[in-house]
Amino acid sequence: MKTISFQASLAAALMLASAWLASPVSAQTQSPPAPAPSTAQPSAAGTVPPAAAPAASTAPAVLGAAPVAANPAGAKPEAAAMKELSPWVMFMSADVIVKAVMIGLAFASLMTWTVFIAKSIELSVASGKLRAALKKIAEARSLAEAQMALGTKEGILPSFLAAALREARMSAGLSSDAGIKERAASSFSEIVRAEQRRIRIGMGVLATIGSTSPFVGLFGTVWGIMNSFIGISKSQTTNLAVVAPGIAEALLATAIGLVAAIPAVIIYNHFSRVTKGYLELVSRASGAAGRLLSRDLDRSHGSVHSRAAE
Repeated sequence: MKTISFQASLAAALMLASAWLASPVSAQTQSPPAPAPSTAQPSAAGTVPPAAAPAASTAPAVLGAAPVAANPAGAKPEAAAMKELSPWVMFMSADVIVKAVMIGLAFASLMTWTVFIAKSIELSVASGKLRAALKKIAEARSLAEAQMALGTKEGILPSFLAAALREARMSAGLSSDAGIKERAASSFSEIVRAEQRRIRIGMGVLATIGSTSPFVGLFGTVWGIMNSFIGISKSQTTNLAVVAPGIAEALLATAIGLVAAIPAVIIYNHFSRVTKGYLELVSRASGAAGRLLSRDLDRSHGSVHSRAAE
């Protein structure tokens, strides 16, 4: 009986051992349908559920996309570093050569407006005085009477009258009126040429500024763009935030050149018309002085003939 009971107990032990050994194998071969995280068995801890595989595979993609999402945040310092492109800021940030060009063009523009104000006042005053003087001698019958009407005032018309009187005095005793008139006309021509040179002072400055300022500004632009391309090659980027400031500074030189040139050309053309009108008044004054000289010569010859007839 003892032997039978021992054999029965040994068979039971073998069955329990075989059941214990077979339980991990069945757990590995069987896939649980949808195990809950809270009910996961320790025996399945080393296995990876199929549903969790996609999440694990997408985790690196999410982690790799994090720098991309951080790029806009990283671009904020660059945007904050971008300076305001106002003319003064562009001038202060420009190259030394470009700054020199801008300063020269600004000085040229200042000269243009200075000449405009000075010549406007000069031509207005000179034309007004000459018109008033011509009105005063309109009824004069001789050079002496015209001088008395004008008084001791200085101007272009008194210069004509003084030249005519001087020539008449120096030619006293000569019988050739044609020679006197010719010499007086030569003196008048010298006075007219001197007045033309005087009244055209500053016109050459306007012509020079109007013709050269665009090219000077273009030189500054070319120099600035050249430096911008050098900076692009050094930074190895074509980002507009890096390229735009240098190009804008270069183009500012051309803009200042046009600002200096366009008014200079307009003002030069304006003064050409005004100067032409003033020189016509000068010619009228020269003709008035010549007519008074001719009357005096005829009057003097008439008195001589009357005395000879007596």
